[in-house]
Amino acid sequence: MSGSGRGADTGARSARSHALAVLRIRSRALAVALLPAAVAVVLLVGGSTGHLPGAGWDLARRFLTPVAVLVLLAAAGVALVVARARPAMSPTVPVAEEAAPDLYRMVRDLADRLDVPAPSAIALTPDCDSWLEDRTHPAHGPPPAEEHGDMAGGGHPGRGRTAAAPVLVIGSPFLWWMRVGELRAVLAPVVAGTGPSAHPDIAAARRFVRGLDAAVAVTSAPRRGPVARGVLAGVGRITRLLLRGCRGHAAEMERGVAAAAADRAQAVDYGPRIVAQEQVGLAYAGWDRLLTRVALPAWRMGRWPSRLNAGVVAALTELSRRDRLAEGFTSRLGERPACDLLEEPGAVDEAASLLAARLFHGGPAERGPDWSPVHWGDYPDEVVDRKWRTDAARLHRVLDALQVPPAPGGTAPPGGPTLSRVLTHLTGAPPPPPGPVPPGAAEDDDEDAGVATDRSAALAARLTAELAREEAAAAGPAPQGAEPALLGDGGELPLFPLQPPRTGRDLLADHIAAMVCCAAMDTAGATPGLDWLDGPALLLGGARVPDLSPQVMTLIEDGDPSALGQWLTRQGIRPEKPVRLV
Repeated sequence: MSGSGRGADTGARSARSHALAVLRIRSRALAVALLPAAVAVVLLVGGSTGHLPGAGWDLARRFLTPVAVLVLLAAAGVALVVARARPAMSPTVPVAEEAAPDLYRMVRDLADRLDVPAPSAIALTPDCDSWLEDRTHPAHGPPPAEEHGDMAGGGHPGRGRTAAAPVLVIGSPFLWWMRVGELRAVLAPVVAGTGPSAHPDIAAARRFVRGLDAAVAVTSAPRRGPVARGVLAGVGRITRLLLRGCRGHAAEMERGVAAAAADRAQAVDYGPRIVAQEQVGLAYAGWDRLLTRVALPAWRMGRWPSRLNAGVVAALTELSRRDRLAEGFTSRLGERPACDLLEEPGAVDEAASLLAARLFHGGPAERGPDWSPVHWGDYPDEVVDRKWRTDAARLHRVLDALQVPPAPGGTAPPGGPTLSRVLTHLTGAPPPPPGPVPPGAAEDDDEDAGVATDRSAALAARLTAELAREEAAAAGPAPQGAEPALLGDGGELPLFPLQPPRTGRDLLADHIAAMVCCAAMDTAGATPGLDWLDGPALLLGGARVPDLSPQVMTLIEDGDPSALGQWLTRQGIRPEKPVRLV
């Protein structure tokens, strides 16, 4: 027997042994629930036949019979909650076979080579990961179609219930960035996991653990009635106790299943899989930057890019061009991409992009007037320009609330939106002209810096409060009594927020940079642009303007406008001119 075969058998035996341990815990719990009833039956039968006479036995019968009934009722209640609780299911985009016949054919061929049941269906997730997911619970929808019965089997005859094969969930960025051969190599160890999943003991142990986990979630949800809270609290304590007892064996069982699947897959596309793993890391890096730098600004404005997966190809191609370590990756683009296995890649990409917005930002589940898609060609004008002008307008609203006067010598009407107004307020004086520092100016640096940093902190606090009010008004009140899981599943809350809330200093820097960009567009002929790796970009003469973040941070932290003033002069930007706001 080969080494991989021995490893697969070892992993499978380990998984089965721990699955049996989980099932023994289930059997012991059932025995504990039935023991008082069994003793009560013995006492009752003994009394009726005259074998257990006497006052002591009568007292035992009167005491134990109601206890047995209560224990049976409690056990029935726990079993009912576990059976009716809906196990968690990952939000995905289902892919029907008629929408991707080549993809299904590739997965079936892969399963045949691995000698395992083929997955019952395929779905996509907007993340860089792939896994198998059991969706045989009645609450998850109808069972797989009859024509998939030969692939979804795997149960042993005579062992009762036959488990359907799990659903194969594929990370959507893999389909667009990877080539067909690379995707096949990456999916090999995942598809190999359907073999151990078909074993009846492992399937039963998984159902039991998932049921306990779902029951814990049900009992943890807030309830209005005190009676329901009390009953569910008791059920929750029992299910948590059982879940703690199963936790170690369940983890070892899954570890054995993974080891068996990995060993079985070694014989299939082992060499290409090593190369493909490099693409997995690259795809993750590009996907993360695309979401945080490009998609997140659009989501915050009520727009969602409808071709995120196509955008990750552009982002990774740009990353390959910039990074010398990634040289040679672009030569892969001449091979057939895995998204060609789909009949309509654009429609699938749009569905995955909308799901990504729900998971990572909490957007609605459907498009609407305040939640509309945006194409990459329209992104600079409809997202970047609007974002900058919206931030600039918010900055000037806060300045108006602080009763900040217009900059002296400006050409705008009183209180008009000029960059000079912002700089004057933050520094306490108009921005100095570029050139040598005038004599005597150094003595006042410390005092001016203290005033400027105090003003920056106050302005940052007001901006944070203003933005929090806007976000609260846009979100609206949460439904009363709604469970957090349901809120996330419905898209009203993000399940996986991309980044923690921004600090006040970051918000102030973003708003000042937005004001600078508005002044550049209105006074120097600059245009908004899109950088696939860095997000919104300012273009002047068709070329990207150098980053202005260091100059802005110097202004905020030190109260020194000279660096920013010199930068504005070099770019030909007029800070005293009014800008257009939304």
